[in-house]
Amino acid sequence: MSAEEQNKEHPAIAAEGKPAQATKTTSTLPTSNVFSMFGGAPASSSFSISTATATAASSKDKGEEDGDADEAPASPDVHFEPLVKLEKVDVKSNEEEEEITFKIRAKLFRFDKTNEPGEWKERGTGDVRFLKHKESGKVRLVMRRDKTLKTCANHYIMPELKLSPNVGSDRSWVYTVSVDISEGEPEALTLAIRFANSENANLFKDKFSEAQDLNSVAFGKK
Repeated sequence: MSAEEQNKEHPAIAAEGKPAQATKTTSTLPTSNVFSMFGGAPASSSFSISTATATAASSKDKGEEDGDADEAPASPDVHFEPLVKLEKVDVKSNEEEEEITFKIRAKLFRFDKTNEPGEWKERGTGDVRFLKHKESGKVRLVMRRDKTLKTCANHYIMPELKLSPNVGSDRSWVYTVSVDISEGEPEALTLAIRFANSENANLFKDKFSEAQDLNSVAFGKK
């Protein structure tokens, strides 16, 4: 029997006798998961980023166009005439013809006799000023409250006024004035005036006495 006939009759033997053929290996490209493990991006990511960038730029341009369209049109310059015209009014303090000869800080009290026994009530805190009239030479005492500037004392420093020391204090004086017009209507008041220290109190007394001398001449009482 020939070899060819033997091979046909026993194919398994023939297969064993043939040399082994080399196996062809096909390599597979790493997937996107492999790249992501090392912090990389899949190959298709560059396309996605480019697409997203282009989309964002397009949206921005569209937003700017919409913003320009939403801007309000410029309004015309319209002028309205007021229905009532207010004129400037000069407010006078009745001190325009006087000059300040003395000024000092103090707190003023008024003795209230409404209820028995009477009590001292605070009248105001501010600057006490001696104002001398430029023509007549008469001197008056004017005191205005801080902030409101409302008058809390307004009377001439007449020669008959007497400053008396306040009991238990070396920085305050008590006196009674027969005519004070700080509230509009003339009224008699008993006042106590207190200063920051005894030096200011004594200075006030000296200037008060000088003003009394000036008024003695101005009112023709000397």
